[in-house]
Amino acid sequence: MNAGDDRRIAVIGLGPRGVGALEALAALAETRGLRLSVDVFDPFPAPGAGPNFDPDESPLCRLNIPMRDIDLRAPDSLNVRPLADWLDPPIGPDDFPPRARLGAYIQHRLDALDRSQGVALSRIAEHVDAVRREGDGWLVQTGDHAHGPYAEVLLVPGQPKTKPDPQLADWQAHASRTGCALAQVYPAKDLLRKAEDWAGRTVAVRGFALSSFDVLRVLTQGLGGRFTSTGYQPSGNEPRRIVPFSLDGQPPFPKPETEEIDARFDPLPDETTVFEQAIATAACGTPETARQRISDSLVPPVHRILAASSAKTGADAVAEWLDTEWSDPGSQDSQSALDTLNDGIAMAAGSKPPSIGYAVGQVWRKWQDQLRQGYNPADTAPDTAALIVGFDEGLKRYSYGPPVDACRELHALIEAGIVTTRLSCDPGIALVDAGWRLTANGEDVTADVMIDAVLPSPDPAQLVDGPVPGLMEAGWLTAPEDLAARTAADGRLVDRDGRPVPGLCLLGRLALGSVIAADSLHDCFGMASHRWAEGVLSRIA
Repeated sequence: MNAGDDRRIAVIGLGPRGVGALEALAALAETRGLRLSVDVFDPFPAPGAGPNFDPDESPLCRLNIPMRDIDLRAPDSLNVRPLADWLDPPIGPDDFPPRARLGAYIQHRLDALDRSQGVALSRIAEHVDAVRREGDGWLVQTGDHAHGPYAEVLLVPGQPKTKPDPQLADWQAHASRTGCALAQVYPAKDLLRKAEDWAGRTVAVRGFALSSFDVLRVLTQGLGGRFTSTGYQPSGNEPRRIVPFSLDGQPPFPKPETEEIDARFDPLPDETTVFEQAIATAACGTPETARQRISDSLVPPVHRILAASSAKTGADAVAEWLDTEWSDPGSQDSQSALDTLNDGIAMAAGSKPPSIGYAVGQVWRKWQDQLRQGYNPADTAPDTAALIVGFDEGLKRYSYGPPVDACRELHALIEAGIVTTRLSCDPGIALVDAGWRLTANGEDVTADVMIDAVLPSPDPAQLVDGPVPGLMEAGWLTAPEDLAARTAADGRLVDRDGRPVPGLCLLGRLALGSVIAADSLHDCFGMASHRWAEGVLSRIA
């Protein structure tokens, strides 16, 4: 094979997305008789897994995807077994694996890349401070040392450290002054160590989405409590009360419990073809065109599914629901948090007909691959991008839901009096010497512990370290208003003059707007990685 050392590549950050990109590059390079030198910069001990899938993380943190829906095939040339065959002990098809076990598998796939004929990997366990242009290449700065030059640099930032939002910044100052506890949900193993001192205390949780379910498990099962057929059996080590809250106060809806129930929401092939055409047109059209084409593709399958479930809901009602969702997502969900929780459990278990929103969310979940395939390669106008991304983000309360067992556990904790949802909807929050006083619906609770379970927005301007701030200042990385970094279809950053930057790429959530549904694990091993690999080899050739 031809040596590729004179065309060196740097990958900054890794995790599952970086592993997926390198697998695509290795497979493609091998078919073309190339062997490329790749330096991977990542100080995390398990760089393939990354912090979100740390093999040493608490097993209480689970994926929001059942085993039956996980399909992360490695290139044949790597000779890596599928996840279901690799796991020992195995995990049932309807079970939701711990993130740590998936992380161990992805780390195993990174190790397999060391045997690849397409890439020669060198790992540099250092934090990257800057990336700068030199001649036709790029230098990567770590401390006092400049590495390179590299023909290609790929940024895979994952969820980098950001500035705290104004509310969190105030709380950090308040906790520093008063000595009250303010904690982050992750790493959950660190949260568990802190929680060992919180027995009998009141804990508030900012955020009522997927991360809050990890918090609840850590503060209950992690401290010795047990969920049984009769409810929750406390250990006595738990907080006295846990108070989750968010802007809308609603828990997410769980995914269908079994494969048989999930299949009720399968779109027909003709319906999927219509959606594929709709999203391709929408991504290149005006906001109004996008809205109309996507809604028109959703109404027939959702109406059909509701009719099959004996729900007496007409197509006009589905269209009206979608109109409201585009303009005011979530406003249709006006029940109490407890009623929403109970309805979600019943719909996921198949004991209650699905609502319009639940059916829309499940169909949308099943079209995620088609959504990315139609949207991501397109050059979408910023106002259209903001509209479609906002629609996708709003539907996550249905499409990205937790396992139904997690919702049953939440219900059991409410029944046991450990969790209350009576203050879950946008409570007033006063900073007091004893902590945080939450007020809503004529009730108030003072928490002396606050846990932040809110995922920061993917705004490059809010990053506090690493190479992104410098790249923004130099004009290599740009972000339209209300969107993240602008990238071309192959991941190349788009500069302040609107031109793709040669040899400087970014993949992942920090490009939200240029790409969509980037939080999906499957997206890490999907076409975005292949388009990047194709672009690299075409430029190197």
